[in-house]
Amino acid sequence: MRIIMVVGARPNFVKIAPIMKESKKYSKMDIILVHTGQHYDREMSKAFFEDLDIPKPDICLGIGSGSHAVQTGAIMAAFEKICIDKRPDIVVVVGDVNSTLGCSIVSAKLHIPVAHVEAGLRSGDRSMPEEINRIVTDAVSSIFFTTCREANDNLKKEGVASDKIYFVGNVMIDTLIKARDAISGNEKPLVKNDEYALLTLHRPCNVDDETSFKKIVKGISEISKKIPVLFPAHPRTQKKIREYRMGRSFISQVPGKNRPICLANAVNLTGPLSYVDFLHVMKRAKLVFTDSGGIQEETTVLGIPCLTLRDSTERWITVHEGTNEIVGTNVSAIVKNTNRILNGAWKKGNIPRYWDGKAAERIVRVLNDFRAESKERK
Repeated sequence: MRIIMVVGARPNFVKIAPIMKESKKYSKMDIILVHTGQHYDREMSKAFFEDLDIPKPDICLGIGSGSHAVQTGAIMAAFEKICIDKRPDIVVVVGDVNSTLGCSIVSAKLHIPVAHVEAGLRSGDRSMPEEINRIVTDAVSSIFFTTCREANDNLKKEGVASDKIYFVGNVMIDTLIKARDAISGNEKPLVKNDEYALLTLHRPCNVDDETSFKKIVKGISEISKKIPVLFPAHPRTQKKIREYRMGRSFISQVPGKNRPICLANAVNLTGPLSYVDFLHVMKRAKLVFTDSGGIQEETTVLGIPCLTLRDSTERWITVHEGTNEIVGTNVSAIVKNTNRILNGAWKKGNIPRYWDGKAAERIVRVLNDFRAESKERK
């Protein structure tokens, strides 16, 4: 069976790595890895392939940046040619980025079955491009791999047959557990501080709105007087910082060059970090502020308090069972909950079912069974 696996952005790399590795155990699977090039910055792309030991992509589309319509359209036009040329039996897409959406639509229109890893997650907020991507991808998929029971319920409400839904767990946690165990006891500290907070921001609703972005930074700056804050900024976030002339709100730091940096009691800005470097600093953080879905999940498994700077989440299990809380961009709520964490009054949280490092095994087993079933039908 020929399978095309699609990646395009950081979250995709983290999720595809264990699936690629597990697929090697099945000799009758011909895997083609296609990288759309949605993330093209070295730390957002190449470094992740190096850190996660992902084979060099068989095909690189080199799409690059653009508006949602421009980027998705370019992905679709390029990926259609690949599908016509390679004639895959199935296309595997992961997550909710534009690469996921574009490649799933192309595959469905060419009557190629689509398997969606991380299907069924819903925030209820259609102002987020990722929510549209999730809904449309699931509307054209044939196989649905879910991370939690809530995702199963969402799919069933939308009319998906139960026998197409596979509760396999969280494949991103497979990568996290492997990396965590590999670096345990062999840490390369990037910062000297015993206590600090970690901040990530990249959602358009937070960084594309100047007023909202400055309000968040003002609140985090107040918190940084109590505990230093490390802010590894996404390339598009850095662009907005320059555009809004916010440089004076941060202290620039360059970790990992010669020796660990000592964070000042301020918001300490760096460029994006590789997967392993980011895991190092996240593991040691006292708390994490984020608008990233994946980091909500990672902090839950690591047992680190997480404050999500959004008004909703598609990862509700991290709130109901994990260490995450939704605080939006309300400064008083951010400060209040930070104080609870610093005072040791935060919930412990539990690791959700099947977030055990074995999700890729379950996924590839289903794909192999699909191959057998397809052969029987033919």
